[in-house]
Amino acid sequence: MATLLRTPAGRRADALVERVVDVPVLTLAESPAPAVEAAPAPLSEEPGRALALSDVIAAPAGPGEALIRFAYRLGIPGHALSQPFRRPQALRVLATVESPNRGDRAAGTALRAGHFLVLGARLPIAQLDFTGSARPAPALERVLHSFSWLADLAAAAQRADAIPVAERITSLWLHAHKEPGKGPAWEVEHAGLRLLAWLVHAPLVLAGNDKSLKSRMLAAIGETASWLDKRAGREAPGLAQVAGWAGIVAAGLLLPHGKPRRLYGEAGLVKALGDMVGEDGGVLSRCPAAQLEAIRLLTDLIACYDAVRVAPPPALQVMRELLVPPLLALRHGDGALGNWQGQAAIPADRVNAVIEASGVRTRPLATAQGWGYQRIKAGDTLVQFDAAPPPRARHVRTGCASTLAFELSDGPARVIVNCGGAALAGGQVPARIGQGLRASAAFSTLVLDNANSTAVLLHGQLGKGVETVELERRMVPARGREATRIEAAHDGYAARFGLTHQRILTLSADGTELAGEDILVPAAKNGKRGKIAFAIRFHLGRGVEVQLSGDRRGASLLLPDGRLWQFRMGGDRAGAGEITLSAEDSLWVDGEGRPHATEQLVIEGLALRSGGQFSWLLKKTG
Repeated sequence: MATLLRTPAGRRADALVERVVDVPVLTLAESPAPAVEAAPAPLSEEPGRALALSDVIAAPAGPGEALIRFAYRLGIPGHALSQPFRRPQALRVLATVESPNRGDRAAGTALRAGHFLVLGARLPIAQLDFTGSARPAPALERVLHSFSWLADLAAAAQRADAIPVAERITSLWLHAHKEPGKGPAWEVEHAGLRLLAWLVHAPLVLAGNDKSLKSRMLAAIGETASWLDKRAGREAPGLAQVAGWAGIVAAGLLLPHGKPRRLYGEAGLVKALGDMVGEDGGVLSRCPAAQLEAIRLLTDLIACYDAVRVAPPPALQVMRELLVPPLLALRHGDGALGNWQGQAAIPADRVNAVIEASGVRTRPLATAQGWGYQRIKAGDTLVQFDAAPPPRARHVRTGCASTLAFELSDGPARVIVNCGGAALAGGQVPARIGQGLRASAAFSTLVLDNANSTAVLLHGQLGKGVETVELERRMVPARGREATRIEAAHDGYAARFGLTHQRILTLSADGTELAGEDILVPAAKNGKRGKIAFAIRFHLGRGVEVQLSGDRRGASLLLPDGRLWQFRMGGDRAGAGEITLSAEDSLWVDGEGRPHATEQLVIEGLALRSGGQFSWLLKKTG
């Protein structure tokens, strides 16, 4: 390679001082189209000079507010700080929030019919265990305990029709959770999202005729806010901590004597956002679902500020605008997201709804840093390439060994994909295969000796493996026009097998050819002796029909809309024996959590420990 950018596992948004300052606060509607560029030189971080995000964009607090924040953190009640000589006001919600976020109408209609609709599965309300002791599938657990279903119900019915349903489910949940405790309901992420949902959709749970439920609901709101006051700051950096602080801020805005809590929460929230988001606006968990949820959460929280006519800290609006471009970079031609870090192809309508509600108008991120997903667009062809290490342990959600995998779409049709769906295991995706969907073999990349490039551990965690990825992106001449070329290499196999995997992708200017090379380079000066098995997998999109050529070195790929692509192996160098191409079974998980039987092309054989080079070509022919 030529000059390379070494990409560590992630850098905080705090380091991006100049870039944050330059981001417009109110609109990105007139932002220019980003050009396709070579990777920039690494940003230098000097510990003594790096500024925190809060130092750059948070509204400066005067000594009075700083003192109030400090006193509240010490445990002095909000009413004693805001109105020290008056009797505390009764607990109530001070304003009605009008959030532009909209829920899932189909899921809301299902609730009115008496069941939850989660990832395509219908679950009767009367049969659910709201205590969480049975530990349902994670997706259902999240819907139950975050109260995200309130937005779905609001989208499916008029308020008068929705209130009885909301009261029924809320009453069942409150009966199972009479006071703060342990278990999934009292994870900080669930508690923060739940408190925010209760306050944003307060008319659904507080405006009914059941006075007893209203009293219990208000008590639960107050108890949850107080519980989060003590717990949010202890949570590991990431979406969970941000959700906890967001719940605190919302309570500070919408409950009496809330200013001390709001000031306390805003300081924690700005810091948590800086810890969660990298310098290019991508969350450090590298999880598309977390990116989407963070945007939605900030939109709800800013709506809370609007409801009480308080200006939100500039940090919230700036951060929301930073979060949108990386998410847009993962949209394929059909508008849905790619299958990355355990997520399925989140549907286009869900993505579009969140982006529209945010009010941010911008373009996809052109060149990623910590976010890691490189995007190449030419004609109708779009390539997404994972060119960064997996997330660090403190940020990981459903970690996957996907380094140097790619996806390719042609218009609305997906040609090359990753399986996805590990985070949805336990629903329609069988729980027993969830671990396998996180493995390198479930991604369109090279695998050595059937081993993962990064160790896949239980409970979504990752072990040793890829530490750094070296990356170069540039334009190269091809047939009189410029093609986009990305070279990346990872060290995930260096310690075990003494080999570095380098992948080169070159997309032609018209998008009709994607040339690839997978190169095994000795990690040490003197390579090891012997041979090692390898497999290069290309998981095919749903509905793609594959036909191997007569010489078994190529295949035709017929897309559902009739377009045709050809796959062809090139000449391999340093292969130890026969290199074969075969078609095998695979699966792909859609945005509703449904697994679909698909196929995959597999190049496999033996490579010399001293290194090897294997080239291939995808060409659009019709």
